Amino acid sequence: MSINVSLLAIQKPIHSWLRPVRVACVDGDATPLLKRFNEELLKRFSAHGHIVQPSPNAETDILITSAPFGEPLDWRRAYLFIARRKFDLPRLPTLFTALQTTPQRLQQLLERFKAALAKPKPDPKDFEFPGLAPTAYRTLYEQGKRGGPILSLIRMIQAQAKCIRILLLVGEEEPVEAYTFDLVGAHPRTSAFPREAFYEDIMLRMITAACTQEITHHQVIGEVIPATVWQSLSTPAAMRRAGCELGKRHFFTEMVRIADLVNVPAIAESVASQYSEGCFATWEPALHALIATITGSARPVDKDNLSDDELAVIVGVRPDGQGALVRHVEGKRNDPPSSEAVELVLMDQNLPRITLGEEWGFRSPVEVPVTRSKLHGHRSVRSYNPHYVEHVHLDPAYYAYPVSCSTEAQAEAICRAFSKSEALRNPQDPRQVVFTIMPGHGVVIVEKWVRGKEPFQVIWEYMDQGLLEIDPLIPQGKFEFERTVSGRAVIRVVE
Repeated sequence: MSINVSLLAIQKPIHSWLRPVRVACVDGDATPLLKRFNEELLKRFSAHGHIVQPSPNAETDILITSAPFGEPLDWRRAYLFIARRKFDLPRLPTLFTALQTTPQRLQQLLERFKAALAKPKPDPKDFEFPGLAPTAYRTLYEQGKRGGPILSLIRMIQAQAKCIRILLLVGEEEPVEAYTFDLVGAHPRTSAFPREAFYEDIMLRMITAACTQEITHHQVIGEVIPATVWQSLSTPAAMRRAGCELGKRHFFTEMVRIADLVNVPAIAESVASQYSEGCFATWEPALHALIATITGSARPVDKDNLSDDELAVIVGVRPDGQGALVRHVEGKRNDPPSSEAVELVLMDQNLPRITLGEEWGFRSPVEVPVTRSKLHGHRSVRSYNPHYVEHVHLDPAYYAYPVSCSTEAQAEAICRAFSKSEALRNPQDPRQVVFTIMPGHGVVIVEKWVRGKEPFQVIWEYMDQGLLEIDPLIPQGKFEFERTVSGRAVIRVVE
């Protein structure tokens, strides 16, 4: 069985790796409009070769439910926490919770957040919502400062609905538009007109989420790196310095802690107790490995003030691609690397390697990847100078249907994008920094080896010099960089 692509009413590129899925819907607290919406949505799934199940079972890929908008859902009724037990499932399917609001109510909330975010410090009263913890105002304020009022709204809805993936249906008697939210705060908008394309677009966003998997099953290999070897390396100190420098430039926002938003039990298989935003890594020639930040889901990580315990050693990718290969260090805590570990190391496989010699302090020539340091953050790029910086494109489908963090699809997308870089494929190219933007997610920036510079120094100096202008607002779909009269390339959202 295959997806009936030829029958699609929408005119957008879709991913080649989409497959037929099994979907079940449990209405929950559905309004009349949500019930009709779910019915129409399921019809589209069936029409395009997917299996609609009367109730979820072990083979279910997508589970759809509903919740009231603006009201807290008790965690004992939230499928994120109870679906496996309630339906005797071996795993939790990709879960979407649908909510309905009116255009007026949505606009009121966005205006409320806009006014609250305009204040120099958060006022707890501005962020008082039913079901949220007293400390939620800090997270809502910080997230809103990163991504605007809509990101504050997303975190509020996720906390109240007790779900990460949200379908926000906007309309009264009939749909006007819908937004699809995820963990990092993506919020692509789907117009309700024309109707056929509306339902198909949402269907494809859901299938895209269900058809890729996380690649965080990291594997420890090799002998433990002696503490004396680790202490002799310059890269751990360089990573700590880079974290501090990037912190001065507000590249990373504060870690999101679930307990700061809402009181729910800590169920690791359902949701981590916290997650950090972004990661970075640099190459260590002595170990033939990347030194990278650890995953924020393991424990709180302050990237502005790293310790050696918050660094991991990545030496490759598992043969099955399901995670990274890591080495442990004697005397260190040795938490697993960032969820983006695979993409950090995978991108080097299709790029050239260069040789560093005495000018870098090596007694004998050392072969290294052409990329020295890599920075992944939930930020965008407003503009750049094309004489110094190169932008590389993802494949077209990733702009129409973005993928989620820590997945095989994202790692493959980033690997393919950087493999097309002229500046990286030709080490003599004068452009020292290359980046790509993942819609709904953020930016990946890499730098080449520049003599006399520390790891990441070229990146932060380009930021300071205006050669690479970082923007907190991330495009949610297709965009272009247009050349201005001055020669700069400035981002313009297309849709």
